[in-house]
Amino acid sequence: MRTAVLGAALLVVGLVALLAGVLTLEELGTLVERVAPVLGFVVALTIVSELAAEAGLFSWLAGFAARAARGRVVVLWAFVVVLALGCTIFLSLDTTAVLLTPVVVLVARRVGLPPMPFALTTVWLANCGSMLLPVSNLTNLLALDALGSPSPASFAALVAPAAVVAAVVPVAAVGIRYRRELSGRFEAPGREEAGDRVLFVVAAVAVALLVPALVSGIEVWIPAAVAALALVVVTAVRRPSTLRLGLVPWGTIVFASGLFVVVEAAHSLGLADALAVLVGSGDGLPDLLRLAAGSAAAANVANNLPAYLALEPVAGSPLRLVAVLVGVNVGCLVAPWASLATLLWHGRLTSMGVEVRWRGVVLGGLGVAVVAVPLAVVATVLVGA
Repeated sequence: MRTAVLGAALLVVGLVALLAGVLTLEELGTLVERVAPVLGFVVALTIVSELAAEAGLFSWLAGFAARAARGRVVVLWAFVVVLALGCTIFLSLDTTAVLLTPVVVLVARRVGLPPMPFALTTVWLANCGSMLLPVSNLTNLLALDALGSPSPASFAALVAPAAVVAAVVPVAAVGIRYRRELSGRFEAPGREEAGDRVLFVVAAVAVALLVPALVSGIEVWIPAAVAALALVVVTAVRRPSTLRLGLVPWGTIVFASGLFVVVEAAHSLGLADALAVLVGSGDGLPDLLRLAAGSAAAANVANNLPAYLALEPVAGSPLRLVAVLVGVNVGCLVAPWASLATLLWHGRLTSMGVEVRWRGVVLGGLGVAVVAVPLAVVATVLVGA
């Protein structure tokens, strides 16, 4: 609700900018043409994720991981790492934050383990693991246009070194910080039957087919919309009470729309020129480190979405754009508001009665960001050289 209110306020600011002539109708039309497919993808994928969760798919995956771990805590945690990375890479970081967080908390409680190591793994990998594919993060989808609309494979090849480093560092951090909690054994849970087998199978097939479709090179909103429509139809027949207006992430859409419009208006006032002085230029390692650090700082001051939009015009090259993505995707672990995924994660934990001590989360996130951001940039330069 707060997100939607803030987004509405931003839209009002954008409207004022339009009426004042700061933002022209032509600029607004170009912006809408660019971001509408991205927001459509977010809506469709959120519906797919919510209905797949209602069908029991994610709970089944978590239960399978708990049984496959055979009572070993570290193995269960390793499964959570793989599941969080897979969900983030192929279904977006917000999907991981919204749907996987309650699953891992429930699994941890069910086997008598503290939930925080698993929950922290989920949110850090939701953010840091979102570098590899365009669908992994909204910022990546926006970057496609600036990169000349490369295929998912070409995009992955460009960011792969940074993506690997960004995934390894938070995993290592959690493993070291919670090494005692992640040792030992637990009693494996029994097998659970799916509530509605037809709905479960359809959800599983839809998600299984959606994953390769999202990396096929087709505009991602198309397969996401097809999968969402299929699940809506089947759910309407099998479990109509599940369908509700709340399936559409209204708050996220309004918030993102407001950010887009306000940043576009700020560009008209010379935002890019001001930022260029702060983050510099050039493709050398010091230049890229400066740009990534500035991008990370901007994400934590405001949010990673407006930070990316503000800094995109000063990138100027694919290598510099990767540095911006590293900063806004991997460096947004400090401030709670730096990433929408972190806010969604906290909301899920709060609703489940899990206490979040922000001091520890902020300091831990700062430590991960300080290590992961420069290492990801260095890896990009070394491998790309």
